Amino acid sequence: MANKKLKFEIPEEVKEISRTLSAGGFENFLVGGCVRDLLLDRVPKDWDITTIATPEKIQKILPDSFYENEFGTVGVKTRSVSEKGNLDVVEITPYRLESEYSDARHPDKVTWGKTIKEDLARRDFTINALAYNIEKEELVDLFEGQSDLKKKLIRTVGEPEERLKEDALRMFRALRIASELNFAIEHETQLAIEDNVDLLEKISRERIRDEFVKIIMSDSPVIALELSARLGLLKYISPEFEKGIGVEQNKAHAYTVWEHLLRSLDHAVKKNFPLHVRLAALFHDIAKPHTRARKKDDWTFYGHEVVGAKLARKILENLRFSKETVEKVTKLVRWHMFFSETETISLSAVRRIVRNVGPDLIWDLMNVRTADRVGTGRPKEVPYRLRKYKSMVEEVLRDPISVKQLVVDGEDVMNLTSTSGGPHVGFILEILLSEVLVDPKLNTKKYLEKRVKELSQLDEKELAKQGREARSKNEGEEEKEISKIREEYKVQ
Repeated sequence: MANKKLKFEIPEEVKEISRTLSAGGFENFLVGGCVRDLLLDRVPKDWDITTIATPEKIQKILPDSFYENEFGTVGVKTRSVSEKGNLDVVEITPYRLESEYSDARHPDKVTWGKTIKEDLARRDFTINALAYNIEKEELVDLFEGQSDLKKKLIRTVGEPEERLKEDALRMFRALRIASELNFAIEHETQLAIEDNVDLLEKISRERIRDEFVKIIMSDSPVIALELSARLGLLKYISPEFEKGIGVEQNKAHAYTVWEHLLRSLDHAVKKNFPLHVRLAALFHDIAKPHTRARKKDDWTFYGHEVVGAKLARKILENLRFSKETVEKVTKLVRWHMFFSETETISLSAVRRIVRNVGPDLIWDLMNVRTADRVGTGRPKEVPYRLRKYKSMVEEVLRDPISVKQLVVDGEDVMNLTSTSGGPHVGFILEILLSEVLVDPKLNTKKYLEKRVKELSQLDEKELAKQGREARSKNEGEEEKEISKIREEYKVQ
């Protein structure tokens, strides 16, 4: 056993758990990612302990623990908070021996091992097969994990194919660790991933989503996503991304669709944008392969934002993302083509954009637009335009953008028209909103009450016609203005 003396900063509560196990006569070690992170001088996100004690014995000497799974992991809740986040739960798992993996995810049978060597031999990658004895301050490295850390290399413990067949999710985990640490995946491990990628069919969408999110939130997700495309894993996130590989764009773009999406995401990462903005940057042009058409000597992608929003929703729902995340990303993809030519854009158009995405997402939308621009290969910043557009958004955020912000409501309409509820109420409010979106100064009791009375004189069919037209205009963009601007600036 290769032991090496080392000293690390470890939270007191973790030390106390280890001391309690040792006092009970049970050998124990810190193990896995937390040891790897300590060696890399990173603050561990999780603290895991492995021990010779069985779950029952662990719980006997740690009565505040809980045991709610079939794989032997006992959790101990902690109270202290580290500088970078909560300790929350320390997980303690007995040394394990595992049998066949018929579902390519979980062992058919779990039995307890007798030595740390048996436990480390079953782990995924050498850099995770490291153990540390807290009391003795000794590192146990049986599979050259330290050497691979120095080489910045991700290599399986033992035969790559055997490790990946045990748990197919390890393929995505290798990509995720590569993106988090900016490491390379060893060649034999890459070959094994390519040969066994079909095993991912057995993995739940939720587990793939969890690894995908960790990749997206890492410092270098482009590394993992490029590798996933090359090794055949990308389709398990979504086959739609594969369709953009090698797809040439119009003259405004220096890169293919797939390269553009990666570069847009990279900018979102560098700016430390939140998950939904990073996802929108990656998804925003996903429908371009579906909408690409030749016009004269260039490519067009009319309507790709509309199709893209539908695709984004379908993909995110399939990956079991939360409803909130799905809605945010879908809106950002749908409206990412808002025009930023400050010389011609009107405040009413800006109000409609704010109405469509909501005040809570408008700045995120601008960030997606910036990431989109950077992803084309254009200059990273356009300071004047950015400041001007921000000022316009700031201005319209003070204006009404929805029926709820009108100074008259449905009850007012019914009182003024001496009627009960019905479709006519909604139609009148939509017509009023369409006028206020053009000129916010019209949002006064005097003017709107006057208009309610005038509109109530229209016959039922005419009111419905005007109401539907107003609603369509309120919910969409000013199509004539957009067409004019896109034609003038030769954009889609």
